[in-house]
Amino acid sequence: MEVYLDNSATTRVLPEVAELMNKIMTEDYGNPSSMHFKGMQAENYVKHAKEQIAKVLKVNEKEILFTSGGTESDNMALIGCAMANKRAGMHLITTKIEHPAILQTMKYLEQQGFEVTYLPVDEYGRVRPEDLQRSMRRDTILVSVMYTNNEIGAVQPIAELGALIKRMNPRTLFHVDAVQGFGKYRIWPKRMNIDLMSVSGHKIHGPKGVGFLYIGEKVKIHPIIWGGGQQKGMRSGTENVPGVAGIGLATERIYEHLDEDVERLYDIREAFINGLSGLNQVVVNGLPGRETAPHIVSVSIWGVRSEVLLHALEDRGICVSAGSACASNHPQTSETLKAIGVERDLLDSTIRFSFSIFTTMEEIEYTLQALYDIIPVLRKYSRH
Repeated sequence: MEVYLDNSATTRVLPEVAELMNKIMTEDYGNPSSMHFKGMQAENYVKHAKEQIAKVLKVNEKEILFTSGGTESDNMALIGCAMANKRAGMHLITTKIEHPAILQTMKYLEQQGFEVTYLPVDEYGRVRPEDLQRSMRRDTILVSVMYTNNEIGAVQPIAELGALIKRMNPRTLFHVDAVQGFGKYRIWPKRMNIDLMSVSGHKIHGPKGVGFLYIGEKVKIHPIIWGGGQQKGMRSGTENVPGVAGIGLATERIYEHLDEDVERLYDIREAFINGLSGLNQVVVNGLPGRETAPHIVSVSIWGVRSEVLLHALEDRGICVSAGSACASNHPQTSETLKAIGVERDLLDSTIRFSFSIFTTMEEIEYTLQALYDIIPVLRKYSRH
């Protein structure tokens, strides 16, 4: 049996998305910048995808910029806004549990002379609004907070943080990395005071290599890719038309039945966590119940290294991720796990299970049985 429980890494493309992309690649393959009918066909796909996404977000089509994915969207939001607004200030704020696409970009901006404040989180991975309030300054030009943490599923109070930022300094921009939250929550940027928002296609059953950045119409931002002036000069390079059409259709489809899909994901998550309760010395990281993301479970297991368990599960046909980058020859550990206070001995003993609309209860039961079989055996040979 093959069980894929690594949906926070990537998801299976919806059949109708793959079918549409294949049609564009083999039939409607024009360059959207070309003036002939093939080019116009391609341009219409791009325009329609913007309409599909804008409708879900309740924004204007002109505020959607297509990118190569979440990482590029994050880079553009941070670097583009920092460089465009540095006369107003050189102070940026983010959190300690962001994706490397944010943290590494912030490190780069520090090298360019910007000052960055990294907010702590509580034991469940949530930002405390009072910490943000204390960190805000007159020269704070941008705050970046992820919607949903990719390792433990912590969901931030984005609307509350957005209102706080604008109350303290209306000119401070608010960027949200929504790569793990989009497709699981209804996110309305204008209502939540979000100025910029990053999304990736392959997390919502769309294709890899495409994403978008929502940029509010009043946001001052510079391009970071130069060339032929596509997308009104904001992101040069021939548009990835199959990918763009794919993320547009995936967005439309994932929000058609969002409420029932999310409800089912929570049922699966709860069944999985309840099933784990019979295992000794197993800790579920983050909040219980429905105060956290519906599709992510982070589990720390005493006496079993994550790398070893990952491969043991793989032998049973089960695909998961290590909740930490730690390995014997790679001493770095997860910043998220450290930030929420996970005990040192568990930093390299954490596994992430992540679900999708394709995950079944049968797969959950099979995985739980595998864990009950494997963990006692691995503990006998543990170095702990």
